[in-house]
Amino acid sequence: MINPKQQTVVLLTRSILGDFFRQTRTRILLLYVVLMGLFTGLAIPLFQALITAQVSLRVRNDLSEAHEIFHTAYMNWERLPNQTLEDLETFADDFLVNQLPEDDNFFIFIIGGDLYHSNPPQLLQPMRPGSELYEQWLDITQFTRGEQVTDNPKIGTVLYKAEPLIVDGDPLGVMVLAHATAGEQHEALASVYTFMLMEGVVVLISLLLAWFVTGRLFEPVRELAIAARNINETDLTQRLSPQGSGELADLSQIFNAMMDRLEHSFNSQRRFVNDAGHELRTPITIVRGHLELMGKDPKEQEETIELVMDELDRMSRLVKDMITLTQSEHPDFLQYEMIDLRQLAHDLLTKAQALAERDWQLNLDCSGSMMGDRQRLTGALLNLLRNAAQHTPPTGTIELGCQQTLTQVIFWVRDNGSGMSPEEQLRIFDRFARLGKRQSDGSGLGLAIVKAFTKAHRGKIDLVSQPGVGSTFRITLPLSAQNSTEM
Repeated sequence: MINPKQQTVVLLTRSILGDFFRQTRTRILLLYVVLMGLFTGLAIPLFQALITAQVSLRVRNDLSEAHEIFHTAYMNWERLPNQTLEDLETFADDFLVNQLPEDDNFFIFIIGGDLYHSNPPQLLQPMRPGSELYEQWLDITQFTRGEQVTDNPKIGTVLYKAEPLIVDGDPLGVMVLAHATAGEQHEALASVYTFMLMEGVVVLISLLLAWFVTGRLFEPVRELAIAARNINETDLTQRLSPQGSGELADLSQIFNAMMDRLEHSFNSQRRFVNDAGHELRTPITIVRGHLELMGKDPKEQEETIELVMDELDRMSRLVKDMITLTQSEHPDFLQYEMIDLRQLAHDLLTKAQALAERDWQLNLDCSGSMMGDRQRLTGALLNLLRNAAQHTPPTGTIELGCQQTLTQVIFWVRDNGSGMSPEEQLRIFDRFARLGKRQSDGSGLGLAIVKAFTKAHRGKIDLVSQPGVGSTFRITLPLSAQNSTEM
C-alpha cells in the first residue's frame, strides 16, 4: 500500500512529466527525434552498402594491379627461349620473393598438379590442396576470374584470378591470385559502428542545443501566455517586447497592437460610463427634487413640468453627444462623398447667420472639391461657429475662412471675442470642459466632438487665442482620404 508521502511524490513526478510533455518545444523535439531516427535507420544500411561497395572496388582494383604485375613478369619470362619446368619453378621462386602481398591477398603457384609455393605460405582452408576451390583451379586452362562464398565469417568470400602457366604449349601449372574479403568487411562494419556512434553523439548534442535554442525562440510565446494570464478589466497595460524578426516577432507586435486597441476601447467605454454618470447625475437630481416638492398648485405644476422637460431635453442632448463621441472612434463612422468647398462654405455662413446677430464674414481661397463626410464636417464647423457666437459680443466679428493647397484644405473660424488664457487652451478640447468665464448652455462636449470629427477625417485642429483679443480655430484636412495620413 502506498503511503501519503509516496503518493505525493508520484503525483508530483506525474505533474512534472505532464508539464514537460505538454510543452510545444518538447513535442517539436520528439518529432525531431522520430524524424532523425527514421532518417538514421535509412542512412545506416545505405552507408554500409556504400562502404562495402567502395571496399569491394578497392579490393578488385588491388587484384587487378597485382595480376597486371604478374602477367607482365610472366610474359617477359615466357619470351625467353628453351624454357623448362625447372625454369618455371625458378621464375615462381623469384616472383614470390620480390612480392609483398596486400592484406588478405595470396599468390599461389600450382605446378605439376601440386602446390609449389605461396605467399603468404600459410593458406586459408578454402585455398588449401584438397578443397573444392583448389580442385577447380587444377582444371583451369585459360585465364579465369571468380569468387566463392564460404561459411567461415573470418574468411568471407574468396575472390580470385587464375592464369595457366604454359611452357612450349604444355600447361604445366596455374598461378592464382586470391583474396579473402572478411577483413575488409570487418573494416566496413567498424566504419558503420563508428558512424553510428558519432551520429548518436551529434544527435544528442543537437537535441540539447535545440532544446535551449527552441526555448529562446519560444520566449515571445511564453511572454504572451504570461501577459494574457495577467490581463483583466483593471489591467490592460501588458505588452510584449518584440525581439529579432520573423513570425514570433510579428506575433509580439500584433499582440501589442491588439492590446492598444483593446485598452483604447475599454478606456473609451470607461470614460463614457464615467461621463454619463457624472453629467446625468445633476439633471436627474434636479428632476427628482422638483417632482418631490411639486405641490398641487396648477401654476407651480406647470412650471415644474416645464423645468423637468427642459432638463430631460438637456439629458437627451447630452446622451446624443456622448453617443456621437463614442461612434466617432469606429472605423465606419464617416460616410465619404465629394464635397464642393465653396458651396459648403456658403451653406455654413447661411446657417451661422441664424445662430446670432453678429458681423459674419466669409474669406474664401478655395475652388475645388475634397473627399469627406459632408454632414460630420458641417456639424464640426457649426460647433465652432456656435462657440464663437457664444463668446463674442453682439457687435463682434466672426470670420469663416477656407484655403486650399495641393494636398490639403484649411478651414478656420476667427472671432474677436473674449479669448482664452494658455491654461484654458490646454483643456478646451477635453470633454465637459467649461473653463473660467467661458460658460455656455451646451453639454460641454461641443469642442470634443469637433476634435473627434477632425481626427476621424485624419486631420488636425489648432487653436490660437489671446485673452481680450479673440480666438482662431483652424481645421486642416487632407483633400483625398485615400492619400491621407493621420496627423
